[in-house]
Amino acid sequence: MYIFDFFVNIFKKKNFGVLIWLIINSIIVSFGFAFLVCLICDAANWYIPDGVEYLIGFVTYVLSIVIALSPIGETILRWQNGCKEITDENVLRRIEPLFNEIHLRAVNIDSSLKRDIRFFISDDEEPNAFATGRNTVCITEGLLMLSNEEIKGVLAHEFGHLSHKDTDAILVVAVGNLIVSVFFIVLRIFIRIINVIVSFLVGIVVSNEDGFIAKIVMGIKWLADFLIDTIIGAMMWLWTKLGVLICLTSSRQNEYHADKFAADLNYKNELISALTSLDKMEPSKNKGLWAALNSSHPETSLRIEKLQSYGHKIIPSEPPSPSPSNKKPEKTGNKGGPTPPIPPYQDTKRSKDKEIVFYIESEYD
Repeated sequence: MYIFDFFVNIFKKKNFGVLIWLIINSIIVSFGFAFLVCLICDAANWYIPDGVEYLIGFVTYVLSIVIALSPIGETILRWQNGCKEITDENVLRRIEPLFNEIHLRAVNIDSSLKRDIRFFISDDEEPNAFATGRNTVCITEGLLMLSNEEIKGVLAHEFGHLSHKDTDAILVVAVGNLIVSVFFIVLRIFIRIINVIVSFLVGIVVSNEDGFIAKIVMGIKWLADFLIDTIIGAMMWLWTKLGVLICLTSSRQNEYHADKFAADLNYKNELISALTSLDKMEPSKNKGLWAALNSSHPETSLRIEKLQSYGHKIIPSEPPSPSPSNKKPEKTGNKGGPTPPIPPYQDTKRSKDKEIVFYIESEYD
């Protein structure tokens, strides 16, 4: 179902950039693995039918997408970005009630959200947060500088990404880049092995020749090695940049949609306050995913302007209760926090067969 949802959502207009990236990535991986398979088969004198090498490459890439959209993919991305369970009791007591409050409201707005979504923390001092897959929200230690209300606004925004399935694309893009990078690394290692063999053979051939000629031949060979490594390294760097640039358009639109979701949860003012505070802080000097996430965000002033145009929502009071946010089914991660308190303002309407209670919050609270 997860894989089916991904392929349905990827053809939506907002994900056009990601779709283009995936097509290009699949072509590169398919042809790359085909080239690598041909080199290995030629070296080992193995025979394979024509076209099979491309099929192997394509199947490999499809398997990488399946892995990316599994709990394994989420675990890999968390590990890559230093996300870990919260062990500081003071931080846990502060964040878990905020997280649970947002989780309850988000599930009420979108029943497809999972009840076992978990939150993590990164040691990064830059205030930031991201959601990935279907079960992960990660904040940085730097985000703890914000007030509780501002953190609620940021968390509501991240739940918007989970609700709109934007996080699936993040997983596939990250793992897709990883697959391509691994391919290039394997190719470089293979070329190095070939070079060692060639060097040995060249050494035998020129051993009886004039020493000066031997040095020229070896010098040309090492220059060729250097040029090949430089070209492959440049290709890896350019491909990573290309993946980020292609996805930026979709990411910017996704930020607006996630902001709208936060407003629908009645955390509009909290998110505006958080964006204002973050905008006043020092520019990010991070690299990797955190930097890519920052660069994908639209201008703060534009986001605030859109948020201010959104109206007030009325939210039903008894959403389905999710499991404790940071507990696995078998193994407990973080300790459970208290149940979020009921907001102070209520309005009661009666139907013929039951009473329905609505939360009403002033947008100026």
